[in-house]
Amino acid sequence: MALLTLSSPHTHGSNSTPRLMLTVTLATLPGLLVLTGLFGWGTLINVVLAALTAIASEALILKLRKRPLGFFLRDNTALLTGVLLGLALPPFTPFWVTIVAVSFAIVFAKQLYGGIGNNPFNPAMVGYALVLVSFPVQMTTTWALSVQMSGQPLLSFADTLQVIFAGIPVADGYSGATPLDAYKHLIGTGTADSVRATATFNGWLNGGWEWVNLAFLAGGLFLLWRRIISWHIPVSMLLALSLCSLLFGWDEDMYTPLSLHLLSGATMLGAFFIATDPVSASTTPRGKLIYGTGIGILLYVIRTWGAYPDAVAFAVLLMNFAAPFIDAYTQPRSYGHAKAKRGLPPKTR
Repeated sequence: MALLTLSSPHTHGSNSTPRLMLTVTLATLPGLLVLTGLFGWGTLINVVLAALTAIASEALILKLRKRPLGFFLRDNTALLTGVLLGLALPPFTPFWVTIVAVSFAIVFAKQLYGGIGNNPFNPAMVGYALVLVSFPVQMTTTWALSVQMSGQPLLSFADTLQVIFAGIPVADGYSGATPLDAYKHLIGTGTADSVRATATFNGWLNGGWEWVNLAFLAGGLFLLWRRIISWHIPVSMLLALSLCSLLFGWDEDMYTPLSLHLLSGATMLGAFFIATDPVSASTTPRGKLIYGTGIGILLYVIRTWGAYPDAVAFAVLLMNFAAPFIDAYTQPRSYGHAKAKRGLPPKTR
C-alpha cells in the first residue's frame, strides 16, 4: 500500500502578500478620510485616479512581458502604490501629473527591475520625486487650504473635478502654501507667534495638518498591532527627527518647531507607510534602526536647509541606496555560529 508522504512545514501563515498589501491599504483610510474632510474632495479623487492608473499600468506591462495578469494583479502591490501616491500628491494636482507619476512608478521603478520583490527603490517615492522635479509649478501651487486655514466652505465635488480634469483655476482662498512651507519662508521675519498668524494657522496647531498626521499615526499603530510592520523604522525615524529638531531648532523664531516637524506634511505617512516598504528598506533589526535614523536626519536636513519644505521622498530614496550596504554589515548571528557573518562577500576568482 502506498503511503502519503508530506514534507514539513505543515502549518501555513495567513498573512499572504495580497492580504498584507490590502491591510496596509485599508490602514490608510483614517488619513484619507481626514484629508477629505478637512481639505476637500481632491485627495479622494487623486487616490481613485492613481489606483486605477496603477492597475492599468501594471496590466499593460505584464501583458507586454507575457506574464499572467490575474496572478500578479491580485497581489495588491500596484493598488497600494497608487493609493500612497494619491495621498502624497497635492489635492488639486492636474490629472495628467498624477497619471505620469503613477505610470512611471509602476513601469520604471517596479516592473523594469522585474516586478514585485526586485525593485531597489520605493516605487511611489520615485514617481513622486519625478513629478516634483519635472513639474514644480503644478506640484507646489496646488495644495489645498484646510477649512481651518481658509475660513470658508470647501469646494464642491463638481468644482474639484473641474479643477483637476478641466484645468479650471482654483478659486482664491482655496489653495496656498502648506504650514511647513509657510513657516520656512517666514522664518526671520518676526516672532514665532507672528509667523503662525501670518501663515493663517487660525489658532490651530498646524492648520489642521495635525489631525491628518494623527490619523496616519493611528493607521500605523494598527499595522504595528497586526505585526505587519515592526517598530524599528518608524520609531528610529521619528526619534532622529525629534532629536535633530531639539538640538538645532530650539529657537522657534529661526527654525521650524518640533510640533510642526512631527505633525505636518507627510511625516507620519512616511514613517509608517512609506519608509517601512519591505522590499526597498533595510531588513535586519539593527539595520532597520540605522535606516530609519538616516531617514529622520535627512528629512530634517532637507527641510531646514534644502529647497523643499517636505522631503520624505528624497530622504527615503537616498536611504534606499544605502539599504543593501547597511544589511550587509548588520547581519545577526546565525544559529549554531559563534559570530555573525558581516560585510561584503569576498570576490570570487
